[in-house]
Amino acid sequence: MGFKFAVIGTVGLPAQYGGWETLSEQLVTYLDREYEISVYCSSKSYVSQPKKYGNADLIYIPLKANGVQSIPYDIVSMLHAYRKNDVLVILGVSGCIALPFIKMLTKKKIVVNIDGYEWKRAKWSPLAKKFLKFSEAVAVKYSDAVVTDNQVLQDYVRSEYGRESTLIAYGGDQAKTRALTDEDRARYPFLQNPYAFSVCRIEPENNIHIVVEAFHTSGLPLVIVGNWKQSEYGKALQDKYAGAENLHLLDPIYNGDELSPLRSNATIYIHGHSAGGTNPSLVEAMWLSLPIIAFDVSFNRASTEDGAKFFASSESLIDHASMLFADEAARAELSKKMYEIAVRRYRWEGVSSQYDKLFKQLLSSDRA
Repeated sequence: MGFKFAVIGTVGLPAQYGGWETLSEQLVTYLDREYEISVYCSSKSYVSQPKKYGNADLIYIPLKANGVQSIPYDIVSMLHAYRKNDVLVILGVSGCIALPFIKMLTKKKIVVNIDGYEWKRAKWSPLAKKFLKFSEAVAVKYSDAVVTDNQVLQDYVRSEYGRESTLIAYGGDQAKTRALTDEDRARYPFLQNPYAFSVCRIEPENNIHIVVEAFHTSGLPLVIVGNWKQSEYGKALQDKYAGAENLHLLDPIYNGDELSPLRSNATIYIHGHSAGGTNPSLVEAMWLSLPIIAFDVSFNRASTEDGAKFFASSESLIDHASMLFADEAARAELSKKMYEIAVRRYRWEGVSSQYDKLFKQLLSSDRA
């Protein structure tokens, strides 16, 4: 074993929640033979609390990893991690207001993946947005390396803060195609016919209201998996469209094997995200060769190399969806294009090797 690094800012492992957790899992998978790795986890989210995942140590903090508690959660994790690790990998900026203090305590290397425009998300109050923007600025100023996952975000850090960042995207090759079983068809009868699919957090910046309204109006079949009951926004949408026969608004599925038959057998994939950088759910859909209609923002255009279909309104979404449902050749062409980009750009082995290269550059600078 060589150097030690800690991953801070995730809910924990095994991955059950989102992109940060999947990234952490893959870093452990590819790098735990070369580094000693610690991953900080929320004890509030894991009833069973194993001490190891692969060769990585799992360290539990008795706070929630999301919402307001994410700030002390990240800070406590940093204070625990800096004494035992050579590199701290901080995912997100919530707790980065503490970085000036941490830098006074140690010369250990700090890498911050700043995610997307977290401070722009509609779910946050004006005060929370100001805090997150300030925390982002602190993260960029006081980290030893900033990681951005999308070219648009890299350009933003350069123009906003005058600093270069390291561009490292996400992988998606852990997403697997699975043939339908009789049990799948019995549980989800809609699987026997063409349908559009989306999996995401049910939040305004993911434009769920536009997506659901478009498919309700058009009558085309849609399946969305998400955390509808976690917000008034989600509850209102689920209640409003409860009687629509063509809409299947399913509760969250965190297990990849359970999600796989629903996602991998979809006719088209709808990606409504308007915030963030390279969204994990998007690159996973690309790996599954799904024809993609994405919300028209620069992040999504960069991730798909302008190759997806794009919508900015209910009307444009209906137009693209209707065309792709009807035109098998167009679907096949779009599927091929998305898969080719995914294979070229979004492999976890390549992502992990980029983090490995970054760590070694930082650590070798101390010895130079």
